[in-house]
Amino acid sequence: MTNKASSPAFRHFLMVAALMAALGAVAPATAGEAEWKAHMDAGLASVNAGDHRGAAARFEAAVREARFFGDRDPRYAVSLYRLAVAYHQLGRYADAEPLYKQALSLTEKIHGSQHPFVATQLNDMATLYLDQGRIQPAEPLLKRLIEIEEKSLGPDHPTLAASLNRLGELYRDVGRYTLAIPLYQRALAILERARGSDSPDVATVVNNLALCYAAQQRYFEAEPLYLRSIAIREKAFGAGHPRVATVLNNLAEMYAAQGKLPEAESLFKRAIDINERAPGPRNPDIATIMANLLRIYRAQGRDADAEALAERIKREHERKPAGA
Repeated sequence: MTNKASSPAFRHFLMVAALMAALGAVAPATAGEAEWKAHMDAGLASVNAGDHRGAAARFEAAVREARFFGDRDPRYAVSLYRLAVAYHQLGRYADAEPLYKQALSLTEKIHGSQHPFVATQLNDMATLYLDQGRIQPAEPLLKRLIEIEEKSLGPDHPTLAASLNRLGELYRDVGRYTLAIPLYQRALAILERARGSDSPDVATVVNNLALCYAAQQRYFEAEPLYLRSIAIREKAFGAGHPRVATVLNNLAEMYAAQGKLPEAESLFKRAIDINERAPGPRNPDIATIMANLLRIYRAQGRDADAEALAERIKREHERKPAGA
């Protein structure tokens, strides 16, 4: 179990703000510019309000206006890109993909292939593929993103570390641990220098590296990493935070794989308790953690405990999602 973001949030809003601020220097005022800007501003306001459907409608209008500026105009490129992001966030992946591709091609022609705007679009397009489980097309995009960030930001920038971690996640998800581990190690070294050894970002990469070692049965190397990640998150967020529970579950799974069932049971129970007590929407991971504990009970022949927990898991699955 991992916190993807390590899967990072989109960087598109900052990119669009920077591009719109720069438009006056690269694009002359033309007829329809006021209408285009009004649609773009309204679309961005909808994004901030979490109204992605409303944002898509305004960005569709912005694209229609921007077509009159010409296909080498940065306003057209950014309109396409914003619409792609809106479709992406609505789960309209088939609609988003060609817009991402078109926006990326235009942005490269306008700004050059190494520009930070290109990096932002590569990041979001890779995310689109990863959200669909399409590993193969995402890999070269992340590699190219890393190459651009190394040149534009330098080899020790935290943003580069985040991209290294993302590529590591891609490889770990498909079991290519020998490729994932050096990426995690490099990301960890960057973050320790840039953010300090107790940064929550460090805890995320440490957890991911531990997951690789555990998958390779390198338990002696994984255990201290899990413990370190737990300690950092407890310090940063408090001992009762769901992010702590995530790593507790991972460590418990490793103990279970080693046959250390009492140790695993204790950690699973603590992770479940944390998620049950946490304020806010119910963490969907709780059902997974309960299922892990259920396997412990069944492995020990504890039928009564297993039956009671199975009922709890059933109730979790019957819960309505938050806001439903």
